Amino acid sequence: MAGRWKDFGKYGADGAPGGEALGIAMEGMVRGISSPVDSERGLAARLNYLTKSDAGYEAMDRAGIHVAPRTLMAWLAEERTPNKANLARLDAAYWDLRRRNVAADLKARLNNNGRGTRVEINPVDQRGVEQKYKRDLAHRSISVRGVWDRAVDAWMDDDLDELDAVWDEILDLIGSDYDGYSYVSSIGWSA
Repeated sequence: MAGRWKDFGKYGADGAPGGEALGIAMEGMVRGISSPVDSERGLAARLNYLTKSDAGYEAMDRAGIHVAPRTLMAWLAEERTPNKANLARLDAAYWDLRRRNVAADLKARLNNNGRGTRVEINPVDQRGVEQKYKRDLAHRSISVRGVWDRAVDAWMDDDLDELDAVWDEILDLIGSDYDGYSYVSSIGWSA
């Protein structure tokens, strides 16, 4: 990763590496059921979501849910409640499927038919930095194209090295002050 922030945070700046912030922004796009898995509503919603498609059954398999069909039917009919271990697995399967579904949609929305997406970059928080050590950094807004498939795949694979490589490509679009955005407080987009 690029950057002159050799001892980041030494003088009180607060932020995250750009690649990490990119992953955090994508993770923030994953929304789902707010009811906990151990509540009646939360369990019913997760089971309903997971059993509507082959992808849901695959997610349950990846999460280690291997129960007899009659057990699954009893869960769906609310005749039986899964044990704590299976509740945790159901929750993991649900969020895995949500991430996968969001990833497919996110690629299309961020690529925007080749036009890319406008990205808002908020520089590091320097409120805790003495004036003499502060860097002159402003909020930036740039159009980003051509990296979104790689970025989403890296996020799905939890590949921070690839997210950093994508972030370095995004920094090249900023121009001469790219170094100042190796670490950021946040990034976002409207997609």
